Amino acid sequence: MSDAELRSRLMAGDLDALAHAYDQHGPYVYGVAVKVTGSRAHAEEITQNVFVALWQEPRSYDPALGSLRGWLVGRALHESALRSKVG
Repeated sequence: MSDAELRSRLMAGDLDALAHAYDQHGPYVYGVAVKVTGSRAHAEEITQNVFVALWQEPRSYDPALGSLRGWLVGRALHESALRSKVG
């Protein structure tokens, strides 16, 4: 499934699309978050937050601007940076 199709399905409220996105990209996003934070617990929370954001606001991802994986990792890096500033 293409990133554009996935986004369309997410906008229609398709939970299977979210599961597909998580299966495809979740381990990678988690791995990046672990590497950046050094904490599995923080990485789990960040990964969850990133996919919740995708589910709640799929329009915030625009396939014309890049890949879904890139968008997800960008969100994870942003959250990781915020977490390191706070605690």
